[in-house]
Order: sequence, then structure tokens, then C-alpha cells
Amino acid sequence: MDIIILKKLGLDEKEIKIYLKLLEYGAISVRRLAELIALNRGTTYDGLKRLQEIGLVSYYYQEKKQHFISENPEKLLEILKKKEDEIEEAKNEILTVIPKLKSIQNKNNLKPVSKLYEKHTGIKTILDDLLSSMSTLPEKERCYHIYSSTQASADIHTAYPHFTKERIRKNISVKSISLARGGKLHGLDNRRWLGTDKDSATFILIYAGKCAFISRDSENIPVGILVENKMIYETQKMIFLKLWNFLK
Repeated sequence: MDIIILKKLGLDEKEIKIYLKLLEYGAISVRRLAELIALNRGTTYDGLKRLQEIGLVSYYYQEKKQHFISENPEKLLEILKKKEDEIEEAKNEILTVIPKLKSIQNKNNLKPVSKLYEKHTGIKTILDDLLSSMSTLPEKERCYHIYSSTQASADIHTAYPHFTKERIRKNISVKSISLARGGKLHGLDNRRWLGTDKDSATFILIYAGKCAFISRDSENIPVGILVENKMIYETQKMIFLKLWNFLK
């Protein structure tokens, strides 16, 4: 049996051994159970106590001896449901506390925070942050702005092949100014061309109070720099929109 499934319910290997042996042998004493699983009685009893707490084991007395027995395996579904309820409750509690945490974070909003991400895994982290940040906004505000470039576009596609599909699924739109010729529309996007002959390697994303710059370092490794600052974001957005209107 694949015990990984039981580990996902929070059981350790000793507890799993105890539970499976009880299923196999039925009602049994601590002493006999310890012999069967090759553990000392103290460790076995601790495991039984833990299994009782979560509802997988019960006991009864027969001739003044304590015998332990496993509960019906369907009890596992009840434990899983309880964990799901606890996760949902924790999620709701976190949602209520996020605005308070944001208010603490915003006190330092005038001080730019810069983060460096390397390789394609780092680029994907930035793109995940974009989708997550934009998804929290009202639908009518879910539009970000980019300066796209050929080289960096290839790195972005490698890092997150299904990014565009995920963006569209989340109903996030984008305005794109292509630095060079080329590029096509995919959905919920609008594109204008600067029309330069240079193949710029820098891809700039302007979104949700942040600016991200995706390029390559001196060793030709993909890198991304994420700057979190409302004033920098507003300035970059203003410049973008001025150029956007000029290009129409």
C-alpha cells in the first residue's frame, strides 16, 4: 500500500504502521501490537494515543486488559473533511487580516523595494506575482501595461508557456507597446508598435503599483528586477500612456 496517501493526512510512519497492523489483526493489546511492529511499548502507546485523538483508533477492556481496534477506514474521509474545513476557516481569517498587513506595508510605500530574480524560475515568480496582484483588483481595473521585446518575450514564454491563457482566464487585459516589429494579439490585449529596428532585450511590465524589468545579464542568463513603489509605478504608467496615445 502507498503510505504517502496516509502521510498527507498528517500521520507519521510509526502511526501508519500501527493503524495498518490494527486493520490486519483487529482488536489487540499494546504488548502484542508492539511485538508485531517491532517498536517498544512506550512508542506504540504514544502512537495509539495520537490515532485515538484523530479518530482512527478506539479501545475497550476485556478481562481487565486494554485492547485497541481500528475504526472503519471510511473515517479517513471524515478526517479529510475536517482538515478541509480548517483550511477554509484559516483562509477566511487570513483574508480578514490581509488589509491590516497591507496598511503596515504601505507605511513604507515611499521607500522603493527592489528584488532580483534569476533564470526562468525567477521570471515565472514575477509573472505569478503579476497574475496574483491583478486578480485582487476589481475587474474594470484589471489592465496592465508592457513594453515588449523579442528576446525577452522568448524567455517569458519559456518560463511560463501558458501565461497568456491564464491571463485571459483571469480576465486580465494588457496594453502592449512593441519596441520592435512583430508580435500578434491573443485576446484581451491591445498592441501598438514603436517600430524600431533594434532588438531590445528588455521587457518592462507596469502593474499594480510595481514595475518589472526582464532582461539578460552579462552571462546571457535571464534575470528580472521587480521594483515595488507607487510613485515609480505612477511615473512609468504616465510615460507609457503618453507614448501610447502618441502612437495611435
